[in-house]
This record gives sequence, structure tokens and C-alpha cells, in this order.
Amino acid sequence: MDEASGTAVGAVRADEASGREAALLLLAIVLVSLNLRSALTVIGPLTRDLRHGDDLSGTAIGLLAAAPLLAFGLISPLGPRLAARVGIERALAGSMLVLCASLALRPLPSVAALFAGTAGAGAGIAVANVLLPALVKQRFGARATFVTGLYSVALGVGATLGAGIAVPSEAWFGGSFRGALALWAPLALVAALIWLPLLRDAPARAPEAERMRVNLWRDGIAWRVTAFMAIQSILFYSMVAWLPEIYRHHGMSKGAAGALLSLALIVGIPMAFVVGALAGRMRDQRPLGLAAGLLVVTGWCGVLGAPMAAAWLWSSLLGLGFAVGFTLVLALFVLRAADAPHAVALSGMAQSVGYTLAAVGPVAVGALHDATGGWRTPLVVLIVLAVVDLLLVLAASGPGYVQGHTAVAASAAAPAVPAGGS
Repeated sequence: MDEASGTAVGAVRADEASGREAALLLLAIVLVSLNLRSALTVIGPLTRDLRHGDDLSGTAIGLLAAAPLLAFGLISPLGPRLAARVGIERALAGSMLVLCASLALRPLPSVAALFAGTAGAGAGIAVANVLLPALVKQRFGARATFVTGLYSVALGVGATLGAGIAVPSEAWFGGSFRGALALWAPLALVAALIWLPLLRDAPARAPEAERMRVNLWRDGIAWRVTAFMAIQSILFYSMVAWLPEIYRHHGMSKGAAGALLSLALIVGIPMAFVVGALAGRMRDQRPLGLAAGLLVVTGWCGVLGAPMAAAWLWSSLLGLGFAVGFTLVLALFVLRAADAPHAVALSGMAQSVGYTLAAVGPVAVGALHDATGGWRTPLVVLIVLAVVDLLLVLAASGPGYVQGHTAVAASAAAPAVPAGGS
């Protein structure tokens, strides 16, 4: 599909997403987005409870934080295949049902259930991660980057609430950290049910334009976006998993350390909306990439060099940097793709490779802490990666479109090649 035809398809779908349907679609997107990080960010503030309650080592906690990221990496390539068979809307509704069931599994008094529920939650989130950018590209046309900013804000709100109410919610469940881990299951169910009115008019299978499959493995722009996604995710999820524990090591209380992570997540919420709006108006997004990279480098340097002197400042800088960077990478899935099939392929490739590599981050940080007995070595490694991330974001955010080999899935039952696969 060429750029003109892709634009035409986007315009048609954007016209369809109007009035009441557009409002309901936006609500559905926001509710899905609220669920895409809370299952992960709740773990960091409860790290010490998990270590003592289930006798988990630092490496095991790192593996728990990495489990959803591994699921992201393994399941992301299946998102385009699922969408080609049943349509994006049905795939998103199903992903929320999987998330709800997985979160309901985590309170069971079993380490196996804890890990299985966390990995299952990651699988549900992975499908939604890949398909939301493509849905926005299809249904909102020229307004796509604006809507991207909107759901980035919802992502930030969900992540912030996940971290912020993790510790207080233990009291709601009689002091049980397991209850706090399952708190978000009802919202996932609501996010699934909100799609029902939209599914009534959705086709039983994806139309041909949505079944266009794209291979981007040989595309340089796609690889630059993927590399940026990977390092950015390593840094972000290492922060989510370990920042509260780093500050508890320095004498901060559990509640204050959890609030520090919440601050890192909440300060980026308005920035996500601004970046989403700005990115769509810029032909070259490298200024935004430079700002993101510098903020993250400075934040990690502060955590290492003067952690207690300005803890709130370092946390805020990290939060702003990750908000700009993550919103930018979501925008790049749309802006570097001429049509929805290329957006699906770029999103699937970047998230599959990126999150698989990102899973190394929390595990490696936990293992380094166990091996050295402190946080200096892990933080030095994170600073080096932040510098690499700065270089990668500049390479990824320059102008251009991805170009890949395309083919149409012959039928809903026929096997399809996953985006980015061969």
C-alpha cells in the first residue's frame, strides 16, 4: 500500500469515528490505557513486602518485574496476527479480559500464582500496547498524534495510581500486599466491557486494508526506533522496579519511597499530552529526543551523586525524561508509518524486540545489587545506558518513513507472518 492509499484509508476511518462513536471510542482507548502500566508499577513499592512475605531474593524480585516485559516481547508479534483475524477492536477487548483474569490470580498464596498472574497480565497488556497506535492511526487520521498524547496521559495516570496507592491499599485488604496486587482487576473488566457497543458494528474479521502485513526487519528507521524503545524501556522499568528500594536503602520510609516513584510518574502526565501535540507538528522530532535524553541522564546522575540532597528533583527529572521519551516513541509509531499496516508492523517490531531486551534491566539491576551489596554499580550502569539512550533517540527521531515488504493475509484462517517477522 502506498502513502496516498494509506492516507485515504485513514481518512475514511477517521470520518467513521465521529460524533457519539468517536466519544465512546476515546473513552474505550482511555480505559484500556489506564490499565497498561498499573499492574507493573504496583510491584516497586511492595518490593520489601514481597521479599519478606514470599522470601524472594533481589534477583527473584527482578524476575518478577521482568516477567511482564518478557511477555511483552514474546506476545507483541502475535498482536498483528490476532488483529488480522478478528479485528483490532475485538483483540483489544479480549486483551483486557486476559488482564482481568491474570490480576485476579495474583492474590493466591503461591509464588507460582504470583509469577503466572504477572506474566499473564503482561500478555494481555502486550496485545493492547501494539494495537492501540494502529487503532489511533486508522480511526483518527490527522488527529492521531493528539489522541496519542491523550492516551499517553492515561498511561501516566494509571502508572502513577498503581505506584501511589499500592502501599495505602494494603490497609484496605487488612494489611495484605497480595490484595494490593489484584486491585486493578475490576478496572480491566470495565475496560473490556466498554468495547461491547463498538463491537456490534465491527466486522467479523479485519477488512483487507487492515490485513496488510508488513516486514520491517531490513528497514533502518525501524531498527533505530526499536533500539531507542529497548534502551528507554530498560531504564524506565529499572526505575519502576528499584527506585523505591534504592531510597529505602538510604533510610526513607516505605510510604515516602513509594511516593517518590509516584512523583516520577505523575510529573510526566501533562508533558505527555504536550509532546503528543508537538510531535505531530514537527517534521523533525530530534529536539524532543534531545530533551528526553538529557533529563534522564541528569536524573540518574543525581540519584547516584546526591540521592538524599534533592530526591524529589532527581525523581522529577527522571519522570519528565521518560514521559517525553515514551510519548515520543508512541508518536514515532504513527509518524514514521505512512499507513495503519506499517504502524502495526513498526509498533509490533519495536515492542517485541524492545521489551524482550528491557526484561534484562530489572533482573540485572537486582543481580548487581545482590553481588555488590550496594547501589553504586547498578546506578553507574544505568547512567551509561542513559547516555546510549540519548544517542539512540537522536538517531530514531529524524524525519522519514519506514519501508517494508507487504502482503495481504488471504483469509482469517490462513497463517499470517507476524509483523517484523520473516
